[in-house]
Amino acid sequence: MRSKQTKTSRIIERIIELSLMACGLLSILTTVGIICVLLFETIAFFKEVSVFEFLTDREWTPQFTNKRFGVLSLLSGTVLISLIAVFTAVPLGLLTAIFLSEYAPDRLRRLLKPILEILAGVPTIVYGYFALLFVTPLLQRLIPSLEAFNALSPGIVMGIMILPLVSSLSEDAMFAVPRSLRDAAYALGSSRLQVSWRVVVPAAFSGITASFVIAVSRAIGETMLVTIAAGKKPTFTFNPLVAIETMTAYIVQVSLGDTPSGTLVYRTIFAVGMVLFVSTFMLNILGDRLRRRFRERYE
Repeated sequence: MRSKQTKTSRIIERIIELSLMACGLLSILTTVGIICVLLFETIAFFKEVSVFEFLTDREWTPQFTNKRFGVLSLLSGTVLISLIAVFTAVPLGLLTAIFLSEYAPDRLRRLLKPILEILAGVPTIVYGYFALLFVTPLLQRLIPSLEAFNALSPGIVMGIMILPLVSSLSEDAMFAVPRSLRDAAYALGSSRLQVSWRVVVPAAFSGITASFVIAVSRAIGETMLVTIAAGKKPTFTFNPLVAIETMTAYIVQVSLGDTPSGTLVYRTIFAVGMVLFVSTFMLNILGDRLRRRFRERYE
């Protein structure tokens, strides 16, 4: 009887092991498939367009008669909005995390953190219309030269959107810092502010860095918000008051179904997608190195 139960348990464990392995292989194969599709279409694109022109030209007009394929105009718009979002989310998110971890009572922390994380569940298209119909008119009262479509408004709203990522992940990293480090600093006469900035934040720096990288990657890859509120004007500029176009917004524009499959214009979305993929990949590598470099281990 026991031998039968043991044999059945082994069979079940083997099935579970194979199922988990299949799930892992599925994720790897999916990633490989995405990379292969991007590479295949990108190589076909660069057979007709010079790589040098693609990386150095400042005009992007693939759908016009005079076709120009300078990705810098899309890249500058993506970088501009991402920087505005990061400069909005990182300070606010870090300060919020410090408050929740070091200052807020436990009951208040358990109440505020889920409320803050609700922001992450709001659909991005809602954020887009919020930026276009509320934030932009509000900013135009302060900045009359601000255009109806601009980079400033969606950048700020995107910062609000990724704020839960920064604050929640950073707070988790700070909360994991051993209590003994705090007690030792307090025993030396440090104030709560000094403990927060000189002990807890450095000790949790690897986790805080990870939250920053995830937030930046989310900002770079955001689609609907910038499609609605930033405009469709691919211009090489770092002026946040004018209309721009990001890489993701252009991919949405071409993917609506009006562009025939297999054409040069159609292949531009894969070339732009490859730039987007490489950008986020490099950010993840940088974040991983920073996390390993400053990682603290406690026995």
